[in-house]
Amino acid sequence: MADKNVALKMIVNGEERDVTFEELALSNNLAQEALVRLLIQKKIIDAKELMDLMELVKKERYRQADPE
Repeated sequence: MADKNVALKMIVNGEERDVTFEELALSNNLAQEALVRLLIQKKIIDAKELMDLMELVKKERYRQADPE
């Protein structure tokens, strides 16, 4: 039976390696942060605009259900 904590299996240099959900989440977070920093450094996006948009998305995604 497969381990439920394994998100995916990779083959690196001919060896199979299990990647956990935690490792995958941390890797995705690292890549996302690096990308955002690069876009800000190159002045492709504005940090304040990004934060404002993130707040809007948060409100949209996690809004309270309308009371009936």
